[in-house]
Amino acid sequence: MDTASAARPLSSASNGTLAGLACGVGAGALWGLVFLAPELVRDFTPLQLTIGRYLAYGLIALALVLPRWQRLVVALPRRQWATLGWLALAGNTVYYLLLSSAVQSGGIAMTSLVIGFLPVAVTVIGSRDHGAVPLRRLMPSLLLCATGALCIGWQALVAPASGSAGTQVFGLLCAIGALVSWTAYAVGNARALARLPQVSAHDWNLLTGLVTGAQSLLLVPLALAMGSAAHGIEAWARFGAVSVGVAVLASIAGNALWNRMSRLLPLTLVGQMILFETLFALLYGWLWEQRWPDTLEIAALCCVVASVATCMAAHRPKKRL
Repeated sequence: MDTASAARPLSSASNGTLAGLACGVGAGALWGLVFLAPELVRDFTPLQLTIGRYLAYGLIALALVLPRWQRLVVALPRRQWATLGWLALAGNTVYYLLLSSAVQSGGIAMTSLVIGFLPVAVTVIGSRDHGAVPLRRLMPSLLLCATGALCIGWQALVAPASGSAGTQVFGLLCAIGALVSWTAYAVGNARALARLPQVSAHDWNLLTGLVTGAQSLLLVPLALAMGSAAHGIEAWARFGAVSVGVAVLASIAGNALWNRMSRLLPLTLVGQMILFETLFALLYGWLWEQRWPDTLEIAALCCVVASVATCMAAHRPKKRL
């Protein structure tokens, strides 16, 4: 009886971890598309890309959330709307504006390098949570993560810049800003979900979309004031398709998978899952550039896989005899 009762919680924990990992991989595969989107519509500014994506996200979220609006308003404490506001700003509006600028100024590889440090930042912060795995047990995983991130962008940093030095520095600063912004979102979002068990991960994502859509509307006057180059019907059609596609795949589906994962995994392991966004961003970049990965990039893939594996081992519950 003791053996069976001990086995059930272990089995349940293992299943939850596997489901969380699957959601993390799926979210990474969908989020990796956001690195490619600025290249697909390079003749549009990062501000226009941000407005287009999040207007689409907000409208789709509004249509999906309307049938449950009254129930959600009752279930969500009023103060949590402020939380939604800063999470939408940090994890969506500001992050994507900075990331698009980084990709267009510094390239996909350099941006992936900087964003690749997200797992380190989130895991270190998450190690302070009550009951979290001690940081010393995560050191092998963190070292592998850092090594992989360095390998990913090494050539981008040492190769001659395709643009001016000022443009490259601007892209690097934007990437660092995106790193800080999304680290704040990842930690804050996981903790907000933990405080709100009465709100499903999917509904939380849709509410975040509503707030993000409202924020993007506030950016429209700024975009009009800044002016833009004239675009033809074909360019606008491509821009609309990319905006809606990224909104549906990355913002709706990807965020839903991420929120589900955030409830299944501890924050220290959630941080490691961000690596899959970097991996898929690189994969899409290679496909876009029509080339095979080089030696350093293959080494980075091995480091990423080993990093996640060692992190999982650190979180594995110990069997009781």
